[in-house]
Amino acid sequence: MDLATLMGLGLAFAMVAMGLGSNLGLYINIPSIMIVLGGTLGSILAAYPLDKGMQLMNIMLSTMFFKGHNMSETIRQLVTFSEKARREGLLSLEQELEGIQDKFMKKGLQLVVDGIDSELLKTMLETDMDLMEEEMAVKRGMMETGTALAPAFGMIGTLVGLIQMLSQLNDPSTLGPAMAVALITTFYGAVLAYIIFMPMGQKLGLRAQIEMRYRRMVLEGILSIQAGDNPRVLEEKLKSFLTEKELTSYNASAQLEMGEESAGGT
Repeated sequence: MDLATLMGLGLAFAMVAMGLGSNLGLYINIPSIMIVLGGTLGSILAAYPLDKGMQLMNIMLSTMFFKGHNMSETIRQLVTFSEKARREGLLSLEQELEGIQDKFMKKGLQLVVDGIDSELLKTMLETDMDLMEEEMAVKRGMMETGTALAPAFGMIGTLVGLIQMLSQLNDPSTLGPAMAVALITTFYGAVLAYIIFMPMGQKLGLRAQIEMRYRRMVLEGILSIQAGDNPRVLEEKLKSFLTEKELTSYNASAQLEMGEESAGGT
């Protein structure tokens, strides 16, 4: 679960609710909700293939429920595979495939075990990466489309309300309530766009970058294993993919393991 997304959405809605005051009923208007929410969702469905559009809710929920990759643990795993491959041969990695959860890594190591040429292996995995990047771009694009459309439908609702208001100018007592209803759709559009769609789109874009960094690291590790590189060399290669914080954590963990091994040896 991504606590940052949940906390951020909760805080944003809480601050808006506090600003609205105690009379929340003033801000509830069903026709306005239908115009903004229904119009935005309908236009997103029109803009994308049906199978993609029907996944919109799942895509939005995925920003809240997400399990990231442990980059440090992945490096240790690949180093272990490298040591085993150099000691027992590449075919010995077949025994490890069943325990690998990540489909991308599992596919790459299976290709190594199957004896696929390194250039073909790289091409196949890079194609897989391109497809993943394209899929993530579509998901982010749907959020960006929602960001653009929600305020537009808010304005449409406002224009509808103004037309209705102007048609009743002969009754001054209706002007205030009619103007409030006209403006509420703009409010709904802004909330939907800038509290929901825009932050979720940014989160999906960030995750796509992290996923691509992870996959490039795994690809580099698999190619090194296939080439028979020294495990220490492979480790140094893969550490270059870590952020400064991840690298500090990885080095601290490695030193701790070395200390435990030294204590066990004595």
